[in-house]
Amino acid sequence: MTAIGVQAQRPSGQRKPHRSFFESFIRTLIIVCTALAVVLSSISICDGHWLLDEDRLFGLWHFCTITNQSRPHCLRDLSQAHVPGLAVGVGLSRSVGAMAVVAAIFGLELLMVSQVCDNIYSRRKWAIGSCLLLVSFILSSAGLLSFVILLRNQVTLIGITLMFWCEFTASFLFFLNAISGLHINSITQPWNQLRKP
Repeated sequence: MTAIGVQAQRPSGQRKPHRSFFESFIRTLIIVCTALAVVLSSISICDGHWLLDEDRLFGLWHFCTITNQSRPHCLRDLSQAHVPGLAVGVGLSRSVGAMAVVAAIFGLELLMVSQVCDNIYSRRKWAIGSCLLLVSFILSSAGLLSFVILLRNQVTLIGITLMFWCEFTASFLFFLNAISGLHINSITQPWNQLRKP
């Protein structure tokens, strides 16, 4: 019997299943939103200017003083801000935020690989990627919270800069995508079970 005849006699249950449009759309949307969160968090950490208090600009990398007659005068020595523990605390916040971005990048890579390479390990890669996004949320939230606690006497709603809100939005997207990724993995049927006759 020829190979074509053998393939024709295979039961229909052994054919490779196709994912529903809704599932593919949701997974693609999670990947796109995760990529957006990584970009927002990276920009926020690299710029680092998170809080404006009258003529002082507090950041992750610099402390700046602003006057009307001259350009901002920025110093890398955060102890010049005369805020107790600012140098150590901001260094910790900066490091935690950077680790959050790294974890999110690895998580994003696993999410994309799980969709490109469709095999029995795809769901496990997706789950690990979602867990890494959850770790990114915890780290970025810790960085934001430590920054706010350090400068609690200077923080005002008007003084919070766009870069701070970018990091806040990225942290929320990390959480939303992580929970959504784990949830869609739990409600969809494993592909290795679908392939069984």
